[in-house]
Amino acid sequence: MSKPGVFNLTFHRGAQGPAIPTHLVEVPHGATRTAQYSALRSRLQEPGPEDLVDFFHVNTDAGAPELADAVARRFVAERSGACVAVLCAEVPRTFIDVNRVVDADAASFREGKVTPGVPPWIHHPEDLELLRALHATYVAEATRLVDQVGGRALLLHTYAPRSVDVEVDRQIAAALRRAWSSEVAPTWPLRPEVDVIGRDLNGSLLVPEGVLARLVADFASLGVTVADGKTYPMHPSTQAFHHAARWPGRVLCVEVRRDRVCRWDPFAEMAVDPESVERYAGPLATALGGDAS
Repeated sequence: MSKPGVFNLTFHRGAQGPAIPTHLVEVPHGATRTAQYSALRSRLQEPGPEDLVDFFHVNTDAGAPELADAVARRFVAERSGACVAVLCAEVPRTFIDVNRVVDADAASFREGKVTPGVPPWIHHPEDLELLRALHATYVAEATRLVDQVGGRALLLHTYAPRSVDVEVDRQIAAALRRAWSSEVAPTWPLRPEVDVIGRDLNGSLLVPEGVLARLVADFASLGVTVADGKTYPMHPSTQAFHHAARWPGRVLCVEVRRDRVCRWDPFAEMAVDPESVERYAGPLATALGGDAS
């Protein structure tokens, strides 16, 4: 059952699909609409700088909810006995990140190359209580579903086209405006079109090698390059790591470059390209099935 403002849960069933899901697609950064940002901001006592919406737009996983639905539809169309749950968070990561171990220290987040669980503009006790409650509710549901499907899960993200290095502080919006200016943006490293986030800090692969190889081959047939953990490690400061650790060799975490499924505009709600979404969904649906053949 969905919980508005926390998560949306939908089910895609094959013709003979069971009531209980067999597979999961999770979108932990699924609050991609400006209205979702504004709704939670309005509930906070001290919501941070007025221009924080710029950070929201740059940092939210636009296109990921639509891609998740397309993957699930593709999957059950080819597997009549399957049922795919799609769990999409509705908590903007601008205020708290439901894919983080929220009490991890700053050094851990830096080591994982990820933004912190709670940003530095959140400090009012009532806000922290509210946001931690939303975080706990979402994480409990994600954990329940990952375990219910026995780890047969795709953790799906989209990321900005380039790796931009700015400090996460109260001036972040202005810093991002400079970083994404037409003069500066091309100087930042271009990210892979698709990156499988599946290696821990020791370089050990937490996803099946055969599935990774099949994903590389399937995307290559579309002219799309897949990287093997180039952007981030699978780090213990993320919830994704703990899902993968409980179900080694099953959980698949993937980043798709946002400009490949959306009309890229870093400071606006992005328009999703349905044709591109369908194109990228095919190989991901195959990977969700664990098909290495």
